Amino acid sequence: MSTLEHEPLIKKVLGANYLQLTLAKLHIEEETAGAAVKIVVNEGDTPVEVEGKGVGVVDAIYGALLSRYAREYKSLETIQLVGFKVGADMETKKSNHGVDAVGKVTLDVTNSEHRHFTFGDASRSVTTSITRAVLACVQYFVNAERAFLTLHNARRDALARGREDLVARYTAEMAEVVESTSYAEVIANIRKELG
Repeated sequence: MSTLEHEPLIKKVLGANYLQLTLAKLHIEEETAGAAVKIVVNEGDTPVEVEGKGVGVVDAIYGALLSRYAREYKSLETIQLVGFKVGADMETKKSNHGVDAVGKVTLDVTNSEHRHFTFGDASRSVTTSITRAVLACVQYFVNAERAFLTLHNARRDALARGREDLVARYTAEMAEVVESTSYAEVIANIRKELG
């Protein structure tokens, strides 16, 4: 199982351009036939509202967030949800009934290269935790794609300036970040350039 081992490098490459996504507000309407959500996401300091519908809450949340971010970040179109777990930490209950225990949500996804990534969240609201776990997944793949393209452009610039030391560094960093990227088309085109 792969972890988010490349996140420190992604953060280093992007610096102040790292896109931090946080949940500000969640509204859910659910019927037996499906669910609709409205989510306010803070992109840094900027609030953005997204909406989605699905066969259930997870599908609606996933659809809402992908409808906002997959237009620009194509890597999101190729990730696949392969596991979803909800559990309760009964040690955290405050009432005798235990219905207020912290819920733990885990999402497992694979990228286009079939690498496995796990995202999770825990809170007293399972729907909030689901949303934050999906948001963490989106944030990770968006930033991985942005870092890969940033390194590619930096490598191209270093080549043009004859800086072989930087070319080697950026090439090595691209090789690491590409493991987290899921945008096969961009990667294939850049690999042709490198080849």
